[in-house]
Amino acid sequence: MPAMTPARPATSRSVVVALACVGLLAAMTTIAQRYGFRGLALDRDAATNWLAGDGLYAYRAAGSHLGTALPPFAALLVAPAAALPLAVAGWSLALAGVAALSLALIVLAGPIARRYGRRPWPVVLAAGALALTAEPVRAALGLGTLDLLAFGLVTADIVALRRGAWARSRARWWPRRPGAAPPPWHRRLWTEGGWAGAGVGLATALTVSPVFFIAYLAATRQWRAALTAVATAVTTAVTAGLIARHETAAWFGEVLWRIDRTGPVDAPANQSLAGVLARLYDSATTPVLLWLSFSLLLVAVGLIRARSAHADGDEITAFTLVGLTAAIAGPVTDTHELVWLLPAVLVLVDAAARRRASARRSLPGRPRHPGAGPAVAAAAVYLLVVLAPMGSFADPVSRNSYALALILLVNALPWRPGAASAVPVDRWATRRASRRAMTIPPPREPLVRGS
Repeated sequence: MPAMTPARPATSRSVVVALACVGLLAAMTTIAQRYGFRGLALDRDAATNWLAGDGLYAYRAAGSHLGTALPPFAALLVAPAAALPLAVAGWSLALAGVAALSLALIVLAGPIARRYGRRPWPVVLAAGALALTAEPVRAALGLGTLDLLAFGLVTADIVALRRGAWARSRARWWPRRPGAAPPPWHRRLWTEGGWAGAGVGLATALTVSPVFFIAYLAATRQWRAALTAVATAVTTAVTAGLIARHETAAWFGEVLWRIDRTGPVDAPANQSLAGVLARLYDSATTPVLLWLSFSLLLVAVGLIRARSAHADGDEITAFTLVGLTAAIAGPVTDTHELVWLLPAVLVLVDAAARRRASARRSLPGRPRHPGAGPAVAAAAVYLLVVLAPMGSFADPVSRNSYALALILLVNALPWRPGAASAVPVDRWATRRASRRAMTIPPPREPLVRGS
C-alpha cells in the first residue's frame, strides 16, 4: 500500500489536466460557434483574391465592404489559410493563440504564485480559465486574429529582459574565473536573454500597435533590445517586400496611414480615444487635431509611468502600461486588441495582496481593510472584460466603458517595486542596505489621549 502513495499526486494532476483540456475544448467550441472566425474569413478571402491575381488591399467584402488590414508580413503568414477550410484554419490559429496565452500566463501569474508560497500550476490554470471568459480573449480566438500571438511574443521579451538583468547582476557578484572559457553562444542566448527585442519586432510585423514597445525600450535606454526590435521589424518588412512588392508598397504608401483601415472609427467596438470622440461628436470620423492632442498627452503619461515602473523594478507593469497606452491611443482598437487588460488585473490583484501582507507586518494603527482599493479595481476591470457592456446600453458611459477603463488604468495602475526587475541589481549592496535598515528602530505612532 505505501507504494501507491507517490502515485496519488500524479494521478490527481492528470485528472485535473484532463478536465482542463475538456473544459478548454468546450469553451473554444462555444467561442467558435459564437464568432464564426469572421475576421479570419475576411483575411482569407482577401488572400484568395490576392493569389488570384488581384490586389490584397483592393478586396472588399460583399456585405460590409470591409477589407483586410493585415500588414504584408502577417498576410504572408495567413495566405496558406486560403488553401484550407475555414474551420481548420480557424481552429489551428485558435490553438496557437491558446498556446501563446498559456505561456504568457506562466510568465505573468507563475511568479506571483511562488511569491506567496503557492504552487504555480493551479494558479496558472485558474488564471487561464478566467482569461477564457474575458471578451478580448474570446474575440481574439473566435474572430481568428493574431493578437494573442503578438501578446505572447511581447511577453517573451519580458522574459528575455529579466534574464539579461539577472545575468548582468550575477556577473557583478560572481564573476567568471580568469581564463575560463565562455559558455556556448546558444547557452548564452538562453541564459542571458539575447533574444530581447525580437519578440516586439515580430509582434510589430503582425500588428502595428507593438511599435509603442519599441518607443518604450528607447525611452528606458534598453538600446540593445530596441535595436534588435527595429532590426527584426525591418527584416520582416524587407522580406515581405521581396515576396510581395506591390502589396508592401501599397501598405506603406497608403493603407498604413488610413485611420479607418480596420473598420469604421465610430463603431461601438472601437474603444480607442478616436472612437470615443467620434461617438461624442456623432460623426463617422474623429476630430483629428483634438484626437492627436489628447493621444499625445496619454502617450506621454503612459511612457513616463512605464519608465518609472521600470526604474522601480517592475517590468511587467511597465509593459502593461505601454500596452494599455497603445490601445487607447490607436485610431481603431477593437475588443480583441485589449488583451493587455488581463495583466492589468493580475497587477492589481498582486498589489492588493502585497498591501495586505505589508499591513500584517506593520505596527498597530494600520488601515482596517488594506489592499481594498486595488482588489475592488481588479474585480471591476475583470467584470468589465467579461460583461462587455458596449453594445447592451445606449448611455455614453457604457458605450465607452473600455476606453474609460483604459484611460484610468494608464493614469492610475500601481506598480510593485522589485517585483519583476529588468534592471541589474547589486545583491551584496542590497543585502548591506537591508541590514542597515533593520538596525533603525521603526517609527512609533503618536499617542492620542482622550480629553
